[in-house]
Amino acid sequence: MNFTIKLLLFIILFSSSVFCVEEENNDIYTDIKKVPAKKAALVLGTAKYISKGKQNYFYTYRIRAAVQLWKAKKVNAIVVSGDKSAYYDEVTSMYKDLIKLGVPSKYITRDFHGHRTFDSIVRAKEVFSLDDYIIVSQKFHLNRALYIAHEKGQKAIGFAAKDIKGTKAAQKMIDREALAQVKAFLDIHVLNTKPKVLGKKIKVNYRK
Repeated sequence: MNFTIKLLLFIILFSSSVFCVEEENNDIYTDIKKVPAKKAALVLGTAKYISKGKQNYFYTYRIRAAVQLWKAKKVNAIVVSGDKSAYYDEVTSMYKDLIKLGVPSKYITRDFHGHRTFDSIVRAKEVFSLDDYIIVSQKFHLNRALYIAHEKGQKAIGFAAKDIKGTKAAQKMIDREALAQVKAFLDIHVLNTKPKVLGKKIKVNYRK
C-alpha cells in the first residue's frame, strides 16, 4: 500500500471518527441544576499530579464535579475508574479525595482496570451493571466517552468538569484526543476490541 492510499485512508477514518464523536455534544451538561438525576456517576481517571509534583487540574476538577453531583443528589453512587501501576494509583487517589470532600466511602466503588477510556466504559456496564448513568470528565474527553457508551448500547450522559483553555496542558490533551477519537472508531467498527481485563461482576452500593 503506497503512501497516498495510506494517507487517504487515514483522512477518511479521521473524518468519520470526528463526525461521530462530535455528535455526542447534546448529551453533555455543564449546569448542575439541569443535569437529569441518574443512579450513578462514573468518574474517568487521570493522574493527580503532573511533572514536579504539580497538581493536575483535570483531576482536581473531575473530583469536584463528582462531589457536586453527589451533594445535589443527582446520583446515589460513584464509580471511580482508572489505572493502577507501580508509579501511581489513580483510583485510590480519587477514592480518598472524594471521601475528604464528603462522599461516604460505602457509596464509592473502585475500578482498578480502567486502563483506558474504552475499558472504563465497557466495564461500567459489563462489570458494574451501569447503564443509564453520568460520565464525569472534561468536555473534550466526554465526546469520545459518550460515543463509546452509546455505540455499546448504554444510555449514558456527561457532566463536564471545569476546564482551563489555552494552557499547554490543555492543548496537549486536545491534540492527543484527536488521535484517540480515531482509535475509538477503529476499536468499535473495525477491530472489535475487548477490554484488557473484564472479570466477574462487582456490586455497586447505592444511597437510599
